[in-house]
Amino acid sequence: MKHFSLPKDGGLIEKDLPKDILHSYEKIPTELFEESRDASIRIADKIIEAINGHKGDKFKLGLTTGSSPISLYNELIRRNKAGDVSFADVEIFSIDEYYPIEANQTQRRNHRLHEEFINQVDAKEENIYIPDGTVKKSEITEYCAEFDKKISGLDLLVIGIGTEGQIGFNEAGSSEKSRTRTVLLSHKSRKVQAKNFNGNIDATPRAAITIGIATMMSAKQIILMAWGEDKANAVHNIVEGAPSSLCPASFLQKHENISFYADDNAGSLLSRVVAPWLVGPCDWTPKFTRKAVVWLCEQVRKPILKLTYQDYIEHSLGGLLEQKGPYDKINIDVFNDLQHTITGWPGGKPNADDSTRPVSSTPFPKKVVVFSPHPDDDVISMGGTFIRLVEQGHDVHVAYETSGNVAVHDDVVLQHMDTAHELGFADEFDKVKKIIESKRPGEPEPRELLNLKAAIRRAEARAAVRSFGLNDNTNAHFLNLPFYETGGIKKGKRTQADIDIIIDLLQKVQPHQIYVAGDLADPHGTHRVCTEAVLEALNQLEGEEWLKNCHVWLYRGAWMEWELGKVDMAVPLSPDELIKKRHAIYRHLSQKDIVPFPGDDSREFWQRAEERTQNTARLYNELGMAEYQAIEVFVKLF
Repeated sequence: MKHFSLPKDGGLIEKDLPKDILHSYEKIPTELFEESRDASIRIADKIIEAINGHKGDKFKLGLTTGSSPISLYNELIRRNKAGDVSFADVEIFSIDEYYPIEANQTQRRNHRLHEEFINQVDAKEENIYIPDGTVKKSEITEYCAEFDKKISGLDLLVIGIGTEGQIGFNEAGSSEKSRTRTVLLSHKSRKVQAKNFNGNIDATPRAAITIGIATMMSAKQIILMAWGEDKANAVHNIVEGAPSSLCPASFLQKHENISFYADDNAGSLLSRVVAPWLVGPCDWTPKFTRKAVVWLCEQVRKPILKLTYQDYIEHSLGGLLEQKGPYDKINIDVFNDLQHTITGWPGGKPNADDSTRPVSSTPFPKKVVVFSPHPDDDVISMGGTFIRLVEQGHDVHVAYETSGNVAVHDDVVLQHMDTAHELGFADEFDKVKKIIESKRPGEPEPRELLNLKAAIRRAEARAAVRSFGLNDNTNAHFLNLPFYETGGIKKGKRTQADIDIIIDLLQKVQPHQIYVAGDLADPHGTHRVCTEAVLEALNQLEGEEWLKNCHVWLYRGAWMEWELGKVDMAVPLSPDELIKKRHAIYRHLSQKDIVPFPGDDSREFWQRAEERTQNTARLYNELGMAEYQAIEVFVKLF
């Protein structure tokens, strides 16, 4: 099944563009692909070519741990079974491991390497070299020195990068002269790694073994890879920034045989993507023209209608003037284009001229389905628009795709049990406490506990939509997609069973509008998997009569927003509507203050949501549009 990505609309014309010009801003040549799977096929080709062409002793291959190489491992397994490559004479080295950690713990970094790759190919166990997390502290320094000797001089090193440019456990501050060693993990890193330990930071190791940057530099060839929008800043700093200990992977710019492979989302901040007119000729579609003009406004700090001919020329936009000029016509066209994205009627305004509106006036009212990956993404990400659709009389349904059960803290469950007892219901506090105490690190949570957590999240979601008038009995649907119900952080694969549940709902409602999370981060993340399940369901429904008049709108999550060059609909919110949205978010009490997996952002969800939408309103205002309290924006997929 394909990964979700936005369709291209204009941009750099790469055909016949010399590679030197295409990569002119890049210190590490970077290949961009629509999907991580396509990039993984290319990387697999290079690995296989290197192994098959190797002469002499055993080929030394260094591999990364984590989620980045999953699609690569799948491709290598397929090619091994097809007979294209053998790993029988390949020495496989892993680059890191938690320290200390027991050999039988499933949270080991290298448990996954074995499970998802080594055990499925013809590699020999005597050729596998993995940092040993059980070595005594009194012996670890000597052990690391010996491991460094073994791993130095790799024939090929394949590495995934972290969101801040980490490689292995070489974090910010690592020296470019570092070798294999133990490192203390920062609190921030342990928070990230805690997801592998049921969200329990206290159970997360405080140290790790990692090969160093100098050790990596000793490899004859290096391949870097990155997938997802959350890696975009790191990719930009590694590929185009100055070498810095704040971004350890940037030191690899000095390697003479290095290449970078990324999907379009991870590479979205590279110069040739952000401002491709600086690199070469472009296809100037209306949306791409808007992207360029918005960029120009940011560079010169002017609203659209104050841009001058000189502004365009001095910022390498002469090609745009030649094809779409004069400059004042471009200004007016883009101003009107952006102005027409703004509407207070996300379901369409009845009996109105809709020729320049983003949504048609008919039919009215519309049937709408809002797909929410977790039980709070609906109100966090598009709560104001959701409220508008309900209050303007549309038949709105919300579909909560997953239970969100693992994101409820144990203390919250106990508090609910105590509340139930205080209200005169059965006293189950001690029983539930025993279930919680029976949990084991690395193992799925007890199903009975997960059911309680799911119930808490369902009640919160119903309370949220009731707060603005939606019938929570008939119009709130809890899909509980099976891929999510593993009881742990690692989820199962999306299957037809997930898609069939979505198809069933869509066939019952037959909506005119569908709202879906458009997050472009980790290809294996819950939001991304949920969105792709919806899109696959729609693909399988192709030919249905109702689908011919249905449109899909993409919203963003709590952390990121669509760039204005992509926006198709902008829904302004008044101060009162912003407060209504905030109150709906408040109903999700289990997600306030003590969320098990809060990430690096200490703000509560309502604060993130408000600041994001207020910033969007500010950007519209700076471009010369009307000033609003907040704006939620959407991209139309079809």
